Amino acid sequence: MDLKSLKEQARNLEPILRIGKNGVNENVFLEVDKLLKKRKLIKIKILNNCPIESKDEIITKILDASGAKLISKIGNVFCIHREKSKK
Repeated sequence: MDLKSLKEQARNLEPILRIGKNGVNENVFLEVDKLLKKRKLIKIKILNNCPIESKDEIITKILDASGAKLISKIGNVFCIHREKSKK
């Protein structure tokens, strides 16, 4: 899929995962992986009580761990996409 159509799809999504006071931990990485396997395109919201100061730092950690690519980032909400892995 091209980036433009992915951005259009992402616009209509609701955040399915929220990162809050526990920050980015192993459970977040497992959940992101599970959701990407199921949906391929997910929207994540970083709540204000998240202990990590930099949103970009959180996004980079999640992208590195999941092998996904960033589709859009607006404020505290970002969308990521990963193609189905070939077994």
